[in-house]
Amino acid sequence: MKRVRINVGKTGIVSKNGDYNRLISVGSHWLTMRESVVIFDKAQLYASDSHLNVKLEDENFRKNVEVIEVADNEIALSYVGKNFSEVLRRGRYFYFKGLVDMKFVTINLNDPESANLIEKSMLRNSALTPYLHEFKINSSEEGLLFFDGKFARALTKGLYFFTRGITPVEVLKIDMRQIQLELSGQEMLTKDKAALRINFQANYRVTNAQKALLDSKDFEKQLYTLIQLGLREFVGTLSLDELLSAKEKVSEYVLEFARTKTSNLGVELLTAGIRDIVLPGEVKDIMNKVLVAQKSAEANTIVRREETAATRSLLNTAKLMEENDMLFKLKEMEYIEKIAGKIGEVTVSSGGKVLDQLTQMFSK
Repeated sequence: MKRVRINVGKTGIVSKNGDYNRLISVGSHWLTMRESVVIFDKAQLYASDSHLNVKLEDENFRKNVEVIEVADNEIALSYVGKNFSEVLRRGRYFYFKGLVDMKFVTINLNDPESANLIEKSMLRNSALTPYLHEFKINSSEEGLLFFDGKFARALTKGLYFFTRGITPVEVLKIDMRQIQLELSGQEMLTKDKAALRINFQANYRVTNAQKALLDSKDFEKQLYTLIQLGLREFVGTLSLDELLSAKEKVSEYVLEFARTKTSNLGVELLTAGIRDIVLPGEVKDIMNKVLVAQKSAEANTIVRREETAATRSLLNTAKLMEENDMLFKLKEMEYIEKIAGKIGEVTVSSGGKVLDQLTQMFSK
């Protein structure tokens, strides 16, 4: 005989000749020479062995233990009290009742949405990282959720977690802000067969993410083609001169042409316009010559207009002086003053009669 003691918080499983015999609790116990004991901590969780079913046939054992079973497609989150302990993979586990309160949350890995059973504070725990998908939708985005290639629902801004199992999970994100689309170097022919290149730009935004991503294949490319077709259609109805003087009309036409069709793409065309028109070298030289000729003609017209105005002013002055002697004398004095201002010195040699002559001239 031998004596064993089971302390508080412990329990013992007695085997006889290698087979389960009984469960013993706190206190001193006598064992025969053919009996052995394994002591278990009631605060611990244990993985079961192949003899658990035999032990469960004992009513006393069954009454004092709690068994947890985790299937192949599951994991279980183990909590001791309110604190997370560990992640349990497939298998059977047991613990002894009476000392601590253990709680278990079972997660079905075949159901991506079962991640909702996990407390938010646990979602980024490193122990759970291998079992979860994480997706972030920014405030300017909208997302489309797919399970096994099938559309499930739309996602707004936020952080989302889904279990990582046999069901593939995918999230497509799309920017809902205003986006600028560039159409550079579009080679076109005008009505009068002038070849040119147009750089065009348009602003749009996505209004329906499902239409843009599900109902259309590469909606941006389709929008690009729509704008390009509208631009070519309108430019082909204008001569080069008409095009250069009616850029706004081109923008209006392209907007109207594309807006009626972009609703099916889930986008709204906001603005559009020609950024610049690039002419071939020969046409550019001709345009420059025309411009120089026009400006030369305008300059000649201005010169002739000024000469006419000056002549008319002289004529009016002559008529006034003819009708008014005093005005004529004032004009004479004005010219004499100008002449005197340019003379450095005056030599008088007329025998003292100069003053009389000046008096006679200004008294006429």
